[in-house]
Amino acid sequence: MATSEEWSYKRAFNRLEEIQNRMESNQLDVDELSSVLKEAAGLLKVCKDKLFLVDEETKKILEDIQ
Repeated sequence: MATSEEWSYKRAFNRLEEIQNRMESNQLDVDELSSVLKEAAGLLKVCKDKLFLVDEETKKILEDIQ
């Protein structure tokens, strides 16, 4: 499973777009579907974690300058 240390937000997001495009164009066969969906779930978690971290850091910075 993907971890935040292994993936940048941009790279994870781009990979999610690739997966989405493959799904929308029916390029995934049944044998791949489960593993690709697991990968997508891990990448979504990476993106969510990074967004949460940036949000928390931004809030702290804004508090510090007030």
